[in-house]
Amino acid sequence: MENLADILKRLSATRLESNGASRGAAGEPPSPPAAEQDDDACRVCGGRGWYTPEVVVGHPDFGQVITCHCQQQRLSDERLGRLLRYSNLGHLARFTFDALRHEGIAEDADSRRMFADACRAAAEYAENPNGWLVLVGPNGSGKTHLAAAIANHCIKSGMVVFFMHVPDLLDHLRATYAPTSELTYSDLYAQVVEAPLLILDGIGAHSSTPWAEEKLQQVINHRFNAELPTIVTTASDLAELDPYIRSRLETAGLSQVAPTGRYHRPKAHDLGRIPPEMRRNMTFETFDVRGNNPRASEQASLQHALLDAVKYANNPNGWLTLFGATGVGKTHLAVAIANTQMDGGNPVFFAFVPELLDYLRAAFAPNSRLRYDNIFDEVKNTPLLILDDFGQEHTSPWAEEKLYQIIVHRHNNRLPTVITSMQDFTESDFGGSPFVSRIRDTSTGQLIRIHAPDYRIKQPR
Repeated sequence: MENLADILKRLSATRLESNGASRGAAGEPPSPPAAEQDDDACRVCGGRGWYTPEVVVGHPDFGQVITCHCQQQRLSDERLGRLLRYSNLGHLARFTFDALRHEGIAEDADSRRMFADACRAAAEYAENPNGWLVLVGPNGSGKTHLAAAIANHCIKSGMVVFFMHVPDLLDHLRATYAPTSELTYSDLYAQVVEAPLLILDGIGAHSSTPWAEEKLQQVINHRFNAELPTIVTTASDLAELDPYIRSRLETAGLSQVAPTGRYHRPKAHDLGRIPPEMRRNMTFETFDVRGNNPRASEQASLQHALLDAVKYANNPNGWLTLFGATGVGKTHLAVAIANTQMDGGNPVFFAFVPELLDYLRAAFAPNSRLRYDNIFDEVKNTPLLILDDFGQEHTSPWAEEKLYQIIVHRHNNRLPTVITSMQDFTESDFGGSPFVSRIRDTSTGQLIRIHAPDYRIKQPR
């Protein structure tokens, strides 16, 4: 691959004539290549690249020098080659829409759907590069392939495109300060910020230093103010990026954000996910309202709990708290609610409360590879949160503070939340607990007491 300095020196390369023909009357005819007398020579011009048509005197083309179609094709191929070299795509020139699997390679249905939507957005952008397109998704989800496919499509249409991997761009900018550099900082910077279509691949993957952030902000700000067509790819959650850059990537009316796949948590931790066996076994269809030899009032309690849970599952609005002794079906109904929502394609965060706090503690540790802020923000803002076995967590000031922040945030914003607990929230001996006050708030949700024998202990009435 040629170095960046050589590529940029060819910016002023000769452009292809837009009308596809050069007239001798308007100026000197182009210097034709020497005719090659071989079998492969063009039959029209004999390999010269131009010809004088044999027409009668008085014809508009009489005595004119016409550019041959073979010359036009050669010039077109040369221009395409120059554009490809200038684009800095390198080996990415093989990434096209035709070589793309439009359903993606992810195993989960949500990621495949996201990638298909991102493909459509990329194809539309390639036809009319206007505004900004932000491709965001985990590593390996196809962001760079989509960006390169757009670049290749635009280059074939004659558009000038400049592709840069952000860490490489910052390295090149640093290198221009060296006394031996053949490329000045101002030349490279101007070429990046003024490119008709700029692709910044891998924002967030660069070394985060004050200098790097400053230069990146300058590039982003210039193109933002000028509203120049720009494509950005990032494997980072947008919430992890510099707030200044993020605000511009999410600007309504200018920028379109296209997710290419769902982020997956480390396999060692399945926080928020419901084990497949629980999903299979805990449905509304498998909830047995006959219970474990219940009395009539206890069976009625199970029936009412089932009806209220089904109603909530079809339209999660506000809070639903299921409380009662162990083994009465609280978790079963909570998982059944989650199943209904997940079958409809809606995200659900299921958390066994003691495990949730252990996970947050681990992420809060200084040497943790987990991002505490991201996890905590996801729990607070997930569309549907299920807190299973609330009240059984180890009580400590830190644990109470974290739970309080989650409860208050979701209560203030009326975010759908399901709570299961063995505590009787109707009792009056909680001493003004800020948790219970919000759980009992009838303007936010409802309390469902399940009073029935333990399903797990089979015994005669």
